[in-house]
Amino acid sequence: MQSIGFIGAGTVGSALALGLSEKGYPISGIASRTRLSAEKLCRKIPSAKFCNSPQAVVDTADIVFITAPDDTIAEICRSLHWHSNQYVIHCSGAYSLELLQTAQGFGAYTGVLHPLQSFSLQADPVKNLEGITYALEGDDQTLPLLKDMVKVLGGEWIVLKPSDKVAYHVAAVLASNYLVTLIKMATGLWQSFGIPEDKAVKALMPLVRGTLSNIEKAGATNALSGPVARGDCGTVSKHLAALENIAPELIPAYKELGRQTVKIALEKEKPNIIGIEKLSWILAN
Repeated sequence: MQSIGFIGAGTVGSALALGLSEKGYPISGIASRTRLSAEKLCRKIPSAKFCNSPQAVVDTADIVFITAPDDTIAEICRSLHWHSNQYVIHCSGAYSLELLQTAQGFGAYTGVLHPLQSFSLQADPVKNLEGITYALEGDDQTLPLLKDMVKVLGGEWIVLKPSDKVAYHVAAVLASNYLVTLIKMATGLWQSFGIPEDKAVKALMPLVRGTLSNIEKAGATNALSGPVARGDCGTVSKHLAALENIAPELIPAYKELGRQTVKIALEKEKPNIIGIEKLSWILAN
């Protein structure tokens, strides 16, 4: 089996290295901007050797993952001497293969493997590689290799064109990062009536989980509930009046989210057209 090296030992690189190692892939070398993180990962993978430089990883691996921050990938790639028939993979969700043009110039095969998952605080990142979707991009040589990896990791894959990448990544940010923002906004309102953030999170999480479960089972449109779905103008007006006193800085976000929610409400079976149209006016002013 071909050996794999990693340049970057952050959360994504560590999860993939551990996951692939558990499935029998030989991890040959690991380098990272922070020596400590690379050595820590090497201690968890018996076959992996700490490499003092990214070039050392390149010289010892058949497949090299660049799992560094997006803004550094192209520069890392440009700084290295690649080998023909080597595989070079990056894991950015927003960027395409253009970051790896230097490796292509050396005759290497290139690809992108982006795990659609949040790893930052997971106690068991390897377990969270299973059952997730991986966004792939690559040449004819690389795509079969990446699909085999995803299959072994227990995931599903989609293949994206370069023109798809930004929309795909925006969707991921909306579903994950901005969900955190919404919860932060919600818990901030609870603090206005004396409930600290930790207790607010604990109280709101069953509601969040129930909503996510409904989306998974019935789809986003059918899962929508609440005042906008009902066309409840009085409640929305009360919300806006309360925000004016408590947190006026949230009003623009509340109104924009409301306007987007109106579109979903109109897609529901037997929508309250009159009420929703009134809500549209309220949210637009």
